[in-house]
Amino acid sequence: MFFRQIKRNAAKNRKNNGLFFGSLVIAVIAFYTLLSMDKQDVMRFLKTIESDAVTRLLQLIPVVYGVSLFFVFFLVYFSCHYQLNERKKELGLYLMLGMKKSRLFAMLMSETLLNSLISLVIGIPAALFLTEAISLITVRAAGLDIIGHEVTWSFPAVAETAAGFVIVQLIAMLLLSVRFACTEPAKLLNPDASETQGQALGKDGKGRDFFFASGCILFAAAYGMGVKMLGSFDLIIVLLVLVLGTAGTFLLYRGAGAVIGRHIRKKGAKESGLYTFTGRQIQENVLCQHKTLAVSSLLLLIALSCVSYGIGTVVSSQAATAKTADFSIQDNEEDGDGGKVLETLEGGECKKYISEYYPVYLGQADAETHKVSVDGLKKAAASLKGVKDKEMQDNVVEYMDDNEGYEYFIALSSYNHILEAAGKETLHLKDKEAAFYTSMKEYPDRLAIYRGALKNGAYIELDGERYQLSGEVYYDNVVADRQITLEKAFIVPDELYRKIVEDDRLFCYNAMLRPELTKKEGFMQSLEKASEIFRREGLDFESYLSGIGRRLFYTVAGSYITIYLGVLFMIIANTSIALKYLMQQQENRKRYRTLMMLGADVGEICRSSAKQIYLFSGMVLIVSSVSSAFAIWSMFNSLLRLPDGVSPGNVLILTGAAFAVFVATQMIYVMIIERAGRKDIYRLSVRQGGGD
Repeated sequence: MFFRQIKRNAAKNRKNNGLFFGSLVIAVIAFYTLLSMDKQDVMRFLKTIESDAVTRLLQLIPVVYGVSLFFVFFLVYFSCHYQLNERKKELGLYLMLGMKKSRLFAMLMSETLLNSLISLVIGIPAALFLTEAISLITVRAAGLDIIGHEVTWSFPAVAETAAGFVIVQLIAMLLLSVRFACTEPAKLLNPDASETQGQALGKDGKGRDFFFASGCILFAAAYGMGVKMLGSFDLIIVLLVLVLGTAGTFLLYRGAGAVIGRHIRKKGAKESGLYTFTGRQIQENVLCQHKTLAVSSLLLLIALSCVSYGIGTVVSSQAATAKTADFSIQDNEEDGDGGKVLETLEGGECKKYISEYYPVYLGQADAETHKVSVDGLKKAAASLKGVKDKEMQDNVVEYMDDNEGYEYFIALSSYNHILEAAGKETLHLKDKEAAFYTSMKEYPDRLAIYRGALKNGAYIELDGERYQLSGEVYYDNVVADRQITLEKAFIVPDELYRKIVEDDRLFCYNAMLRPELTKKEGFMQSLEKASEIFRREGLDFESYLSGIGRRLFYTVAGSYITIYLGVLFMIIANTSIALKYLMQQQENRKRYRTLMMLGADVGEICRSSAKQIYLFSGMVLIVSSVSSAFAIWSMFNSLLRLPDGVSPGNVLILTGAAFAVFVATQMIYVMIIERAGRKDIYRLSVRQGGGD
């Protein structure tokens, strides 16, 4: 009998509070997705390449999980509090009929445990499906169709998800059960008696006007400062923006009730129906729940910022420099003519895997024999006007002296091979013309200064002859990986290269795998077999694999965790808003009964309730949206500066799509709350009609 009652009560709780139960299922999915990261295809692939970095990332996962549980605890606590508030009469009757408090406590804990288990049964299979989808999407987002897919699941992740999830729920219910079990039955049987109901309305005055005005000022100061001063990402400025923005949010909501009250007083006399009642209800909700509104707005701000950061990271990774080679093979023989490398590449076994190869000539000028001057480039960079980051400009100019005449040069034919491999147009130099090269593509501010210098008439001098630099900056990878980092180099005709770089040793050979073989055997398999040949021949080489690893690691590290936190914060914020509103409506049941006794139409009361929730949630949506717009703008101008070649428009489109999903999620929550509120009102009307 007791267990049937537990089962029945648990089912009733799930039905009456589907919003909370759905949030629990989503939380389970999020927890498992995070904890099973080490089993995903991408992470298994990265362990073979970036093992140290992956290890450090995985060590961070328990910390993120702990933070997640901390926030979920408050979500569970508020939800359980709402559920128990709804059941006050029921719990009071149990005690009045002789049920022992220990048995009541056991019943409540058992119901919680049962619903937790059901959440896990639904959430874990959904999480297994989602992790597989995420693994495939990540590879596709990084533009790397090279990782074999293997369906896996993680028992430790299931166990940790279940343990943390159940423990959090049981602790929250334990605290609440003790509180309710210690309440006198008579008090439980009279749940509508509210001591604080209506008191907040009496606090409408000049003090709250001051709070509202102060909040607006702090808001404007925070986001104005964020847009104007966060470009350099100064830590003090960042902290100041955060403090001002947070304080402004709390003050804004604390004073918003006064503004609403004044509006109601002005228009109330002109409006008919339940206008004044609806307005006063909204005002009271804002006055009573201003802290919840502020916290929810900040959580939604964090959620949108996290998701936008994750999107920006993925888009940035997609914009990585086009592949110019699968292998870069160096010849360490004394003659340095690449003979041994060429012999291997032209061998019968290697021809099976390598379709084409080309020599790369890159070397330093001999400053003792030839005079090389970059003063023309320095002057052009130093004389640029309107540069926002003056310190960056000074650093760029200063770095131009680092090589002291031993500047790096790239032969034009070699770089044209690189451009062809990347699928780009080749470079044609005019007479007495050179081109500027840098590997600093990920630093758009530096690139902007270099581009400005080139447009400003930059040139170099070789043995007293001036060579004008073309107006374009070139940055395609010289080798397969990014182990070579060149702040600057100059692309010159082959004959000039041989003159300036007297030690004309071949730098390396770049080689490409056969496309038809990679399609047949797979990229990874072909890459590994060719690597084995090079290792057997004793050649010094690097492959595209290492570059893939770093690129994919930053994509995973920058997007997985941020998007995960964004989704989690969004769930917590929306569920908190919903529960706080519904709890407030519980306290106002006497008012709805009074309206019904006075002849108000039930449908009109339901429409009033709907307006309340839409306006209540709308405030949070508007404030968090405005905050997010400034935050995202500041973020992409400081913390996450998009590399060259990444269109800000594409990022904005994706961010806009994420915002649309965010708004849609908000509306779903609002509709669920509205439906729950309407059902509660109809139940009251039935009881009223029955004489309750």
